Amino acid sequence: MNNVENSGSVTWKAPSNIAIVKYWGKHGTQLPNNPSLSLTLNEAFTSTSIDYEIKNQPGLELDFYFEGVENVEFRNRIFKYLEIITPHLPWLKFAKLTVRSTNSFPHSSGIASSASAMAALSMCLVDIAELVGQEIKDKTRLQSYLARLGSGSACRSIFPHAAIWGQCKGIPHSSDDYAIGFENLHPVFKTYRNDILIVSSEKKSVSSSIGHDLMNNNNYATARYENARQNAEKLYQIMSQGDLQEFIQIAESEALQLHALMMCSSPSFILLEPNSIAIIKKIRAFREESYVPICFTIDAGPNIHVLYPQEYAVVCQEFINHELKAFCEQERVIKDYVGEGPKKLI
Repeated sequence: MNNVENSGSVTWKAPSNIAIVKYWGKHGTQLPNNPSLSLTLNEAFTSTSIDYEIKNQPGLELDFYFEGVENVEFRNRIFKYLEIITPHLPWLKFAKLTVRSTNSFPHSSGIASSASAMAALSMCLVDIAELVGQEIKDKTRLQSYLARLGSGSACRSIFPHAAIWGQCKGIPHSSDDYAIGFENLHPVFKTYRNDILIVSSEKKSVSSSIGHDLMNNNNYATARYENARQNAEKLYQIMSQGDLQEFIQIAESEALQLHALMMCSSPSFILLEPNSIAIIKKIRAFREESYVPICFTIDAGPNIHVLYPQEYAVVCQEFINHELKAFCEQERVIKDYVGEGPKKLI
């Protein structure tokens, strides 16, 4: 290997994202059964630094620290991931890596930590690849591709504001292998707020990985995948035009479909809590009474993501404080907003 810099350090922070059109069901190596479309968050991020050294002898070495503490479980998971991506980054065979990772948000907070973690890791690894002399033709595409191999939704966290993952006839350059950025996003969606209402911080009874697998035998899977494809194509146009009412309709429909699929799985499971339903009803009633374009989405858990444009922030946050906080665990609300994507720190 002709190394340019055979030792050094790289640090990136990458955000999580919230899917509006949901990715639920996969095949192969983290390939989606339907396309998804997400908003990139700003305050919920993972910071990852990698100290690297390229040795003369082969044999990947890895130390992993999470929140400043050596974490063997995460280390083993990342080691397997690095072995999987070595064909794309052949210098890893000779690498000694020390990875340090921290999150800006607490565990079990309704934020996809795997998305931000694997996005940050892939950003670091692709930077190191360039530093050690690997020629890379499309850096962003490789970052998203490698992030996907670690966590499907992570491929969307590479991009500012919004991203699309999964092949759609109506969306140019879309692909199952990697996500793409949203080039014609209407400015209103770049101002969107995302307040996460923590209904419960307990570990989910069914993991997302198991939930994805249960789609293989779900009687509604085929119809779901086609509907999601149609919704992704519609939403791509809606978010280009800035149509808030149509955005709300698809966002809430997608959120409820996700949980309906869980309830129709075999075995079935329910991740929503009574307070989740109460919050949804309150949001819909408030929107009908006030004509404020506030809506919700939900990931694979009980916590509710409240979405609204920045210009309505005062009235929406008053509503959340007065009407919704009482349904949250210890009145916990995490405030976030659509952001500019990953940032290199070193």
